[in-house]
Amino acid sequence: MRRIVVVGAGLAGLRAGQELRDEGFDGELSIVGDETHLPYNRPPLSKQVLAGDMEPAECAFPLDDLDATWVLGRPAAGLDTAGRVVRLADGGEMPYDGLVIATGRRAREWPGLPPLAGFHMLRGLDDAIALRDAIKSRPRIVIVGAGFIGCEVAATLRKRGLEHVTLIDVAPHPMPVLGPDFGRRATEMHKENGVRLHLSTKVERFEGESRVEAVHLNDGARLDADLVLIALGSAPNTEWLAGSDVVLEDGNVLCDERCFAVGRTDIVAAGDVAMWPHPRVDSAIRVEHWTNANDMARRAARNLLDPANAEAYAPVPTFWSDQYDAKIKAVGLWARVQQISVIEDNAEAWQLVVEGHTGDDLVGALMVNRNKAFIDYRRKLGSRYTLPQP
Repeated sequence: MRRIVVVGAGLAGLRAGQELRDEGFDGELSIVGDETHLPYNRPPLSKQVLAGDMEPAECAFPLDDLDATWVLGRPAAGLDTAGRVVRLADGGEMPYDGLVIATGRRAREWPGLPPLAGFHMLRGLDDAIALRDAIKSRPRIVIVGAGFIGCEVAATLRKRGLEHVTLIDVAPHPMPVLGPDFGRRATEMHKENGVRLHLSTKVERFEGESRVEAVHLNDGARLDADLVLIALGSAPNTEWLAGSDVVLEDGNVLCDERCFAVGRTDIVAAGDVAMWPHPRVDSAIRVEHWTNANDMARRAARNLLDPANAEAYAPVPTFWSDQYDAKIKAVGLWARVQQISVIEDNAEAWQLVVEGHTGDDLVGALMVNRNKAFIDYRRKLGSRYTLPQP
């Protein structure tokens, strides 16, 4: 294997490239990215960058003299697996012996969004810069979507002193994936910090002439708005794989337990765009968090170099979110939780520990301002997830 192409220049793409070099690969390494930026850290975008506490340049990852050819601002547009060629949108071609798919995801768009000024999304560095510039005029802001990004942005804007911040969601509480017990506390937290919430509510339409002026809800409410952030989750960047024999599920690259694209030994996938069978779950999973992109990319790269001795990838997923003074951390396969038990609830100190079970099996835990508990649960779940390796 003398030529490896990594498609995706984010965290997963960078870590894959670094691991290939660390494992002794000395052939041609090319990393393709649709943005013009070198790899950068995304979690600060909705927090420190938006708050003005960090400059965009500070988000850049150290490259440690990585010996790679960077092909930036030239997104992949097609894949020929028989000829082992990645086709670029500008007509260029990238031959490979081994391929890493790490194209990640983009912000999900609002279908039929009217062509008005004032709409924003937040996924990449340019989005964060545009949003930071837009809030300098201290506009009235409506955030459509109370998931992690929507809630983090709301918290950041309130800490910056913006007075008119509103969160809208069809769910009955913010961050619904974390369950109702946490959701009730999150609702209280945002209300206490001055965020206006409209939950169990849908947007009917947007009003405006040249720019957005108001958001109309299905309960009859009309919310004045100078800026609207669309925060509806994400969609996979896999259109470029259409027509190839790479198997997709819900738009994600379907892998085996060793990170190989199903049926291939020359293609691996990693990060937000990959689905794979976890031994603790009876179906393929996808984990859209920083630690998984970091860890899966390294395992995928090692396996690509030595398919005969490839190891299964069975992580203990972790993720976190900072909102106001709350350090929210979770561990395990939280999306697979069926029953929730509150273990500790100290409202005065804003501390919370919640366990998630499937039947009698502990599969996840959620903590707020309880870092020691997070470490304990990560160790406990880690011992259960360990697999024998060949």
